[in-house]
Amino acid sequence: MKPSKVKFISQKLEKEFNKLDESDPIKKAIKRAIRDLETDAFFGIQIPKRIFPKQYIQKYNLNNLWKYDLPQAWRLIYTITRENEVEIVCAILNWFPHKNYERKFNYFF
Repeated sequence: MKPSKVKFISQKLEKEFNKLDESDPIKKAIKRAIRDLETDAFFGIQIPKRIFPKQYIQKYNLNNLWKYDLPQAWRLIYTITRENEVEIVCAILNWFPHKNYERKFNYFF
């Protein structure tokens, strides 16, 4: 287990999260995901590099991506970085329904 600090990748994304109604099941699930990631940064499932969306690589220059399964087939996408030599940070990049996840990561069935 690797405890971490959890942040949103941008203020815009954090504002979108804060706009969600407190009774929204997705907001509740994201809060639970944040608690889980604070306890263990590696709680999610690592996404293979070969399917990273190019837009994520270009925009964030990342070398790892993780998904956390939310209820109702939603997915939360995050990356793990370091803020300094000691502190691990999980940066939330996005959350969306499974259909959008499949499209973004080019899963075709």
